[in-house]
Amino acid sequence: MTADTKPPEVLRRPISARDTKWAAAVARTLAASGLRPNHISLLSAFFGLAAGASFFWMRNVNSAGVKVVLLLWAAACMQLRLLCNLFDGMVAIEGGFKTKSGEVYNELPDRFSDIFIFVGAAYALPDFKWLPELGWAAALLSVMTAYVRAFGGSAGARQYFCGPMAKQQRMAVMTAACVVGVILLAVHSSFQILPWALGVVIVGCVITIARRTWLIIADLESK
Repeated sequence: MTADTKPPEVLRRPISARDTKWAAAVARTLAASGLRPNHISLLSAFFGLAAGASFFWMRNVNSAGVKVVLLLWAAACMQLRLLCNLFDGMVAIEGGFKTKSGEVYNELPDRFSDIFIFVGAAYALPDFKWLPELGWAAALLSVMTAYVRAFGGSAGARQYFCGPMAKQQRMAVMTAACVVGVILLAVHSSFQILPWALGVVIVGCVITIARRTWLIIADLESK
């Protein structure tokens, strides 16, 4: 069975929150409000852009208090991005509002979100020499992890959402970096956590790409 003939459930990222009562209630509320899955998918890209802009704006700020606000806003926007990724699928499938172009809206804004976030982070610390290279590498590799997954599906294999640095893990690392950054600012530490977080994302993405590629090849060869 090819990727385009699989039922929608096969192609959905496994998210445990999807089966919770609160998520179902929020999805119903969103559907009743008139928001449709494609709108929610586009909104996820907006939150990705807002998070990236917060990182980027830090380079122009000297106040520790303002930096704290920017880091907290970036963390919140990354989590809101993930919530959009949860609810667009729920409104589409459970709510019955799936469209023929839904896959485009589901995938493309996510790739832009990753780019916005990691490229923004690349310029958050103007005094850190290798940060731009780390940020751009994280952006490229995050897109590649999704490309490998989607390519496997187009080749006739399953779509593998495994990590260790899938989308949720990437956002978890960056959100944690924001929280740690706030704590470091509060204790007046000069240690910079962001480069380390980007390094973790890069290494994790390389492993994820290799793992997904291996699983796809094994899946195709077993058919």
